[in-house]
Amino acid sequence: MTFQGFHPQDFETFQIEGLEARMQAIQERIQPKFRQIGPYVTEELSLMLQKEMYLHIAKHARRTKNPPNDTWLAVADNKRGYKKHPHFEIGLFDSHVFIWLAYIYELPKKESIAEKFMENKHLIRSLPHSFVLSIDHTKKDVLPLKEETIESALTRFRDVKKGEFLLGQTFDKDDPLLSRGEDFLHEAIVTFEQLVPLYELSLEG
Repeated sequence: MTFQGFHPQDFETFQIEGLEARMQAIQERIQPKFRQIGPYVTEELSLMLQKEMYLHIAKHARRTKNPPNDTWLAVADNKRGYKKHPHFEIGLFDSHVFIWLAYIYELPKKESIAEKFMENKHLIRSLPHSFVLSIDHTKKDVLPLKEETIESALTRFRDVKKGEFLLGQTFDKDDPLLSRGEDFLHEAIVTFEQLVPLYELSLEG
């Protein structure tokens, strides 16, 4: 079955009370869609990067009490995991879908990656105006790609132990694009293509 897009029920999943009930809804409503789009996105990224990439679908296995506020798929160059590696994500909160190149706090060598990005800020500044950044993957908030926000976000990523840096696009749950499966997938691939130079830079050395 081809991907039919994201729909209101997917976003309503995150209004369900209780860990067990919400996890069941994630598994029944959203993860099947991740299993549809994940292999396609992974194959496209493998072709772009000329190396094998691996799909990971968030299990939220560490949770014992609080239900997740979002869920995602991740694509990384490591078969066993993604959190300690630069990776690509597609996921959703109750309010929006996100498409990220993600560097989260568990990543080693954060300082050197941040320095590389600081030295090559033109690669970030040259991204389309629709792109945004995040400094915390657990929060909905995003920041515009302005000189001062890029600088402060990279400084925080470098200097703060829990600092994170995510770049990409977000789409409001009411955006018509989300209900058009093929169009959304095209936008996701185009987004990742534009982030590949930063991904490759972060792997150097």
